[in-house]
Amino acid sequence: MLALFAGTGALPGLLVEALGKKGELPIICFMAGFEPQVPGGLEQIAFRLEHLGTLLSELRLRGVEEVCLAGKVLRPEIDPAEIDQATAPLFARIGAAMKMGDDGTLRALIAILEEFGFTVVAAHEIAPDLLPRKGALAGPSPSYAQKDDAKSGKAHLDDLAPADIGQACVVRGGQVLAMEASLGTDFMLKSLSDPPKAQGAVFCKAPKIGQDRRADLPAIGPETVIGASRAGITGIWIEEGGVMCLDVDHLRGEANRLGVSVWVGDV
Repeated sequence: MLALFAGTGALPGLLVEALGKKGELPIICFMAGFEPQVPGGLEQIAFRLEHLGTLLSELRLRGVEEVCLAGKVLRPEIDPAEIDQATAPLFARIGAAMKMGDDGTLRALIAILEEFGFTVVAAHEIAPDLLPRKGALAGPSPSYAQKDDAKSGKAHLDDLAPADIGQACVVRGGQVLAMEASLGTDFMLKSLSDPPKAQGAVFCKAPKIGQDRRADLPAIGPETVIGASRAGITGIWIEEGGVMCLDVDHLRGEANRLGVSVWVGDV
């Protein structure tokens, strides 16, 4: 049995759909305040991070063997008075990890899950079609200049990976115009959109070097294409095997409509 620790966004619903095609019904666990958009009829458990140890123990007793982490969750405010007995031994590690950034937090969480006996399954292992093949995905073919900007963007992301800052940036003429931070891609694109400040730029997205790809693998969707176009961006590059595409048919339609080049590959 699999428990899907679900956040917001489209990914949890897509995974439920993929599991349903295999005849599997996951238990949906979500942090209070971040209710996911998933089909009805599934068991859903809301929990507080302060009660994580109790939840994991209950899932093991119920026969859950696999866990998948999917969707967006912001860091919650922790109430020390709410930390229960089963979770108290874990909290020194969780608190220290949360100071290290998203990747450090997820590594600590994965380690805890494994210590409880769970196998952590990646979203793209459940739905392999989420990872597009190398090559042009939608819109016009990328120009040589756009490919050069993608190369610059990937180098910048690699340089910043040790700081655990983000998985995306916007580049024009080799210069970084914006970098994704804790507020995410949508916030970054909106900051460039009114008025458009990134005319002719390329949006670059890739996982961090050394990132555990079982959790927080970056993703793009139709909203990414729309937000990029509003900022004046004309190209979107994603790393092969490292970025998921959500609702790819809709994504292609928006890219073709807006004239945004979307391609997958090495740089």
